[in-house]
Amino acid sequence: MQIRQKLATAAATAMMVTFVSANAATVNVVNYTNEQAYTPVYGQTLPPVGYVNFCARNAVECRSARPVSKARTSFSLTPKRWSELKQINLFVNTQVVPVSDQELYNVPEHWGYPAGAGDCEDYVLLKKRYLEGLGFPAEALLITVVLDEAGDGHAVLTARTDAGDYILDNRRDAIRRWSDTRYQFLKRQSQKDPQIWMALTNKERRRSTSVISGGS
Repeated sequence: MQIRQKLATAAATAMMVTFVSANAATVNVVNYTNEQAYTPVYGQTLPPVGYVNFCARNAVECRSARPVSKARTSFSLTPKRWSELKQINLFVNTQVVPVSDQELYNVPEHWGYPAGAGDCEDYVLLKKRYLEGLGFPAEALLITVVLDEAGDGHAVLTARTDAGDYILDNRRDAIRRWSDTRYQFLKRQSQKDPQIWMALTNKERRRSTSVISGGS
């Protein structure tokens, strides 16, 4: 089973590299300058239970780099990097079919790398893995939990750049500045340690005993 999974991962990686290379020249950087470039952080909170269970099964995936270099907590949003962000977002959105954890695993919440199907946090994990494979710093790719327009839990990937925080989302192929989304941002990984999570609202910090899991 592990051999098949490794072969499937290798094949998907090869497809991803081909896809990015073929589309790299078609994307241009969009620069923004405003006071809401970065998501505010209000202190430490608890991680989502799905992430805790994922780390229990995949300890290596959740290990922090020591020491954390300040230079790696963001990256320069060059045309090349912008292109890679957009193409990885599009590639994963295209390759993974949205299916709930209940349908896939018969449990309400399960985080993992998707093998052709998964829900929002599975998309996030795969995008993060691919981007790190392209040389993006792990400390600048942060799993983030939000509430969507309907008030439901949802997971997205925050890319922290020198031009602000940008959101990679399985619900749309366009990458947007965090402040241009219609989401309420609740929590995300710390840049110092991926197993530590930070509150993105005062409310979430006050109710730090709560655990908000990702949705579809």
